[in-house]
Amino acid sequence: MRRRFRAVTIGLVLLAGAVSLRCGSEEQAPEEVLRPVRYQPVYTTGGSRVRIFTGVAQASVESRLSFKVAGTVERVAVKVGDQVQADELVAALDPQDFRLQVQEAEAALEKARAEARNAAANYERVRQLYENMNASRSDLDAARAADESAKAQVEAAQNRLQLAQRQLDYTRLEAPIGGSIASVSIDVNENVAAGQAVALLTSGDRLEVEVAVPEILISQIREGQRVDVTFDALPGQTFPARVTEVGVAATGTVTTFPVTVLLEQAYDGLRPGMAAEVAFSFQTADGRERMLVPPFAVGEDREGRFVFTVERTGQAEGVVHRQPVQIGELTDQGLEILDGLSDGDLLVTAGVTKIDDGQRVKLPVVEDAES
Repeated sequence: MRRRFRAVTIGLVLLAGAVSLRCGSEEQAPEEVLRPVRYQPVYTTGGSRVRIFTGVAQASVESRLSFKVAGTVERVAVKVGDQVQADELVAALDPQDFRLQVQEAEAALEKARAEARNAAANYERVRQLYENMNASRSDLDAARAADESAKAQVEAAQNRLQLAQRQLDYTRLEAPIGGSIASVSIDVNENVAAGQAVALLTSGDRLEVEVAVPEILISQIREGQRVDVTFDALPGQTFPARVTEVGVAATGTVTTFPVTVLLEQAYDGLRPGMAAEVAFSFQTADGRERMLVPPFAVGEDREGRFVFTVERTGQAEGVVHRQPVQIGELTDQGLEILDGLSDGDLLVTAGVTKIDDGQRVKLPVVEDAES
């Protein structure tokens, strides 16, 4: 009986140990580490393809107004939507402290001028005595040095007075040009720092729109190129515009370049801040449609050439899929893909050799360039 009880006890102990080890191994299981990848959307170019990118309208001239000195706001002379002329008052600081500085500088200047007059008179006396041989050369040099120093002190005091007066003038913030007040970010009795933006002034009758264009298309955009702009607030209307700026540096993790277009004329009903869509027309010299991708995004093995595309599963996660492709010519703009990809596919451009079909990956947290 004792042997049977002892055998059962040992079995229970071993079973408990096995369960403990299993639970421990489950608790210590390492979390899956997602491999980061880079990607870019791909589009067909050439022929008469039209691509639409979203942006926000803004004034062609925007000035963020700020005081050049710190102080307490005494007056706000404008509100959002006001039309202002050049040199019109926008806001003002309490000038009392600056007026006292001006008075102090004026008193210092008067003192310096009095000392300069005294030094000049003393120098004249010593010079006459020296000519009559009643003063030494060293006395004459000392008197001349005192006279020149006093004159320098007068000039320095004048500069200090001028600086104090300029700082007093800086307590008034005036519009540099005529335009509209788009925002005001201060209130009366609020303390503001020098350089702190207190109002946004927009000017210019024509609006401009900035959009982000993928790198695969940026080489086909030129300054002066004609585009069409539409606004959600004015459905059914198309506004002609032209490209004024083409970015030379990419922005964000997903490689896109800023492009600015300017409406050809002013239109009633359009306002800065309106959502806009800009339509670009892309075509090749031979008129043939093609899809171009970076050559390093295409892999090859015994099964043939392939690429990886990304399917988003979250804001910063996705799943990659192997996609067989048929390639064409290698151009200076990229490798031509004849079959296997569709417009808007998210093509993996980095880490191709280190991922597998169906693998979960980490994506950069950015917004797509195209709507």
